[in-house]
Amino acid sequence: MRSDPTQFALTAPPTLDAVLHLLAEGGHTPIAGGTELMVALGAGRLTQKSLLSIHHLRELRFIGLDDDAIHIGSGTTFTDIRRSNAIAADLPLMAQSASWTGSVANQNRGTLGGNICNASPAADTPPALLAYGATVTLVSASGTRTIPYSDFHLGYKKTALRPDELLHTITVPRHFAGYRHYIRKVGTRNAQAISKIALAALAKLDGDIITDIRLGAASLADRPVRCSAAEAALTGQSLSPKNLDSTIRAARAALASEAKPIDDIRSTAKYRAAVAGNLLEDFLRSLVSE
Repeated sequence: MRSDPTQFALTAPPTLDAVLHLLAEGGHTPIAGGTELMVALGAGRLTQKSLLSIHHLRELRFIGLDDDAIHIGSGTTFTDIRRSNAIAADLPLMAQSASWTGSVANQNRGTLGGNICNASPAADTPPALLAYGATVTLVSASGTRTIPYSDFHLGYKKTALRPDELLHTITVPRHFAGYRHYIRKVGTRNAQAISKIALAALAKLDGDIITDIRLGAASLADRPVRCSAAEAALTGQSLSPKNLDSTIRAARAALASEAKPIDDIRSTAKYRAAVAGNLLEDFLRSLVSE
C-alpha cells in the first residue's frame, strides 16, 4: 500500500547548522538524494514522518585533497565521484563501485553518505571504503567526532550514528599507489542489480610475498565487513608456484570461517560463501598473472 503524502513533512533548512539544531530536537530524519527513502515511501514502508532535506547543502558536497588523503563530503553524488580525476587515479575501487550504483539517474541523485547511512549489507561503496581503511567524521550541534569506518556498521541496518548526528566527511588515505587493486560484484544482471556478493581487495607484494592485504565485502554478513581472518591468513604468505595452491586453500578456509551470509530472495548463504571464496581466489591468481 502506498503512503499518504499528507502524513509527511519535508523541511529544507538553509544551512548545516540549522539542520543540526533540528536533529538535536529529535524526531527528524535527514534525506539527501532520496533514492532509498522514496522507494520506502512509495511502498508504504517509510516510518519517519518528519524529513530534513540536506541535498542542497554545499557544505556536504565536495571532494578535497591533501598530501595524505582524499576527503569526500557525505552529500557528494556518485556522478561526482565517477567524474573525479583524483578518485580515479588514487582510489579506483571507489570510482568503480560508484559506477555500479543504480541507473545514471540514481547516480546523479544518490549520495555517498546516503549509501553508507542506509546501512545495507549489500551496498556498493562500503567494500572499497573498508579495504582503503577510510574514516568517517560525524557532526552534531554538540561537537564532532571521527571514527574508523570499520567501526561504523554495528549490525543489520544499525550504525554508530546517533539520532542527533549527521555524517559529514568520508576520509580515504592516498597511500595505495604501490598496491594491486581488485573489485568484483556478482548480481543477477550486469547493471542495476543489488549484489549477491561483492569483494574489494588491495594487496602489496615484495616479490611473491604478500606484505599487506586488505579485503572488504558486501553481502557476506549482516553488515559490510572487513575480512580480517582472511587478511591474517594471507599476510606474509608466498604466491610462488610452489606455494600458490596451499596459500589459496588457507585463504579460502579463513574466509569461510568468518563469513556469515544469509539466505534471502536474491541468493543463498551457501552460494554467497562459495562465490566469495571464488572471488578471493581469482584476486590471488590475478596477482600472479600480473
